Amino acid sequence: MPSPNDPADEPTDQYVTAFDPADGRPSEAVITAVAARLERDPTELSPLYDAVDPGALNELVEHAHRKSTDSVHLVWFTYEGVSVGVRSDGRIQIEDATAAS
Repeated sequence: MPSPNDPADEPTDQYVTAFDPADGRPSEAVITAVAARLERDPTELSPLYDAVDPGALNELVEHAHRKSTDSVHLVWFTYEGVSVGVRSDGRIQIEDATAAS
């Protein structure tokens, strides 16, 4: 039985999902993931370009995925009050902005 102070028992404000970096657009996956995490319709969110350039995000992740199979590249930004991490292997991690600091 874990101890009462075991961090594994503490609730987490982290949400993780994935997209296919070879076939998907990271910017679209971010909007879908943030909407799911916040339990909102994607059309209710502010434009992604208020937080990050969607074209640059797509190009960065797609380029990193194509060029490097040995390592994973990661970009973090704040969008809709949450911290969003997008990895070149297709993983998207969403955390409470205060928890990620």
